[in-house]
Amino acid sequence: MRDYLEKLAEKLAEAMQGVLPVIGIVILLCFTIAPISSSILLCFLLGAAMIVIGTMFFTLGAEISMTPMGERVGTAITKSKNLPKIIILGFILGFIITISEPDLQVLAEQVPSVPNAVLIVFVAVGVGIFLVIAFLRMLFGIALPHMLVVFYILVFTISFFIPADFLAVAFDSGGVTTGPMTVPFIMALGIGISAIRTDRHAANDSFGLVALCSIGPILAVLILSLIYHPQEGAYEPPVIPEISNSVELWQLFQVGLPTYMKEIAISLLPIILFFALFQMTVLKLSKKNISKITIGLVYTYIGLVLFLTGANVGFMPAGNYLGQVMASLSFKWLIVPVGMIIGFFIVRAEPAVYVLNKQVEEITDGAIPAKAMGISLSVGVAISLGIAMIRVLTGVSIFWFLIPGYALALGLSFFVPKIFTAIAFDSGGVASGPMTATFLLPFAQGACIAVGGNIVTDAFGVVAMVAMTPLITIQVLGMVYQYKKKAAEKVQLVPEPMDAFEMLDDDAIIEL
Repeated sequence: MRDYLEKLAEKLAEAMQGVLPVIGIVILLCFTIAPISSSILLCFLLGAAMIVIGTMFFTLGAEISMTPMGERVGTAITKSKNLPKIIILGFILGFIITISEPDLQVLAEQVPSVPNAVLIVFVAVGVGIFLVIAFLRMLFGIALPHMLVVFYILVFTISFFIPADFLAVAFDSGGVTTGPMTVPFIMALGIGISAIRTDRHAANDSFGLVALCSIGPILAVLILSLIYHPQEGAYEPPVIPEISNSVELWQLFQVGLPTYMKEIAISLLPIILFFALFQMTVLKLSKKNISKITIGLVYTYIGLVLFLTGANVGFMPAGNYLGQVMASLSFKWLIVPVGMIIGFFIVRAEPAVYVLNKQVEEITDGAIPAKAMGISLSVGVAISLGIAMIRVLTGVSIFWFLIPGYALALGLSFFVPKIFTAIAFDSGGVASGPMTATFLLPFAQGACIAVGGNIVTDAFGVVAMVAMTPLITIQVLGMVYQYKKKAAEKVQLVPEPMDAFEMLDDDAIIEL
């Protein structure tokens, strides 16, 4: 019990480091250039408190349940070396964990031309297929950059044939689908699969599953747009709360809590049933391990319920209203640097980012520290928010940023160490999580309303930009790492200066 309390305290400190800067920035804006109502501010603060506590429970739960579950399932699937079995189980697993992702419901609501159930099934099939492709890549040691180039060429080729109003929503889907439920499990699967390999590239190939699984939803939604010919994505602005006292404030969150309790229970159930089946037929873990995983699942459940309630009820209306106020100012271009600052800090509050940074540090034995990963991700998201705000103010097509951005990211993949390419493309899906969907996207939507822009073409696409820029910044980190490594090797090869007498033999010294 004492160990759990110590770990909870550690996770609480990490969560506060991620959320407190965002709270500070919003409060500073509220008391200076962007005044908001006390109702919205109180909702934001209570939502922030729930996000902190939720992140604390989630990160600990993922560490002691989702990660071990994923590693053991990944190892068990690949140990059989039965290719048809690996393909079937990989597809089923990808399908199940995608349906389990709460953020997928948000995406489904944004696409009215396509029935929710059809969209969810298509996206789940897309992830299932690409999880199988990711498994096969790891088993056969296929280079990730070559696969990424082929699939992204396919993605952009199809993109030219879909309605312009649907483009941003389609690319947003890649980031939204790889959320806090799927990322820890998928990343752990990669570690479990690589564990049975003995070659020197096994650790490098343990990453890259999220990268490929992020492509599946984009392709699925693009294909759906060709079938259903949607003309626009729906936008329903969040309800701006009006409360007069603390009781009404709590009632606002009390209404949301049961919804997310049910939603997360339904989301976790398929994963739990799949693991239970594996436990009975293949794994047969000890009661002690099962007990530990069960406790972790309870933590994960509590954490996600609190986190999503705080984000959706507290952060979403605050982000929307703050965007409206900022874009209504006479010096509206100020929203660009403000958005960049918010983006720099808010990515640290993404629950799956903790999981990614920790696994990267562990797999690389500290060669890639979590701090360097965190800074690179923050810089990437800051750049993406700056671009997103420019798009909102000017209406520039997202294609002008996505095509050169992905071209640069894919080009870099041939010049940096393989592990950095895999981590970079994984990080894109990780960074674009629920904090992006519930604060940054509403922030952009609010700003778009204020300037009279097109919500569907100008505001949507924030998630896509957040998913793209880390691909570049993490690989730049890889180039820096590679340069420093080569410089260190050169220093080691240069012989240390020797004393003149040490260079002579005994006879020569006697002659002198």
